[in-house]
Amino acid sequence: MSSPFVAKAYACLKTTKLGINMGLNSVTIMGDSKTVINKCQTIARDRSIIRAIIKDIQSNKSCFQKIVFRFIQRIENIQSHNLAKDALKKERRGVPDEGDAERNYSSSK
Repeated sequence: MSSPFVAKAYACLKTTKLGINMGLNSVTIMGDSKTVINKCQTIARDRSIIRAIIKDIQSNKSCFQKIVFRFIQRIENIQSHNLAKDALKKERRGVPDEGDAERNYSSSK
């Protein structure tokens, strides 16, 4: 991943996929990137570097009866922030770790 911004968007996508695979009807996805959360909430076409990821997230939204994207302060989300940072470091060293990205965001039934 090229940046923490991309990593957080990817973690959000992985969380939607996890919710689908678990058969959840309702999820709340929380993250500390206001930009990513806002892009997930909108239906407008995204033109940023994460547009492909946002498009996939938008497609996955229809799989849920209810999906909420909620911004939380980084201080409330320090563990997931650190996981994203560690994943980015591993990626730069050539050691991908997709499992960490799934744990960056929480989902609930």
